[in-house]
Amino acid sequence: MNFQKILVPVAGVAVVALAYRFYGWAGMALAVGGVVMWLLLHFTRTMQVLKRAANRPIGYVDSAVMLNAKLKPGVTLLHVVAMTRSLGELQSPKDEQPEVFRWTDGSGSCVTCTFAGGKLAHHELFRPDQPSS
Repeated sequence: MNFQKILVPVAGVAVVALAYRFYGWAGMALAVGGVVMWLLLHFTRTMQVLKRAANRPIGYVDSAVMLNAKLKPGVTLLHVVAMTRSLGELQSPKDEQPEVFRWTDGSGSCVTCTFAGGKLAHHELFRPDQPSS
């Protein structure tokens, strides 16, 4: 179970409640303002990432080899989209876990990423065979 989905809202409510308990209405107003600012910062970052990704072809990356070198297990799908500046090409059935996305570069190399619960579980680089000269 993803505890982050539970702990973050509970922490926000706890901060507001503690601010009210120790500083009254003024503390509560300051805490609510801080929580709203934090939410707006995350929303703005998400919109910027998606805005950059909207201007590129789906599943395209400049260099699949460099992407493969930068990937680490546990990063979020939003982080990978920010690195590639492109939405991944969905390879798995829609709305089923785990989600599998692929990014391909101009040389035909591709990185296939498996996301479980929105976090990178596995990634693999595929390179086409080069004809020997």
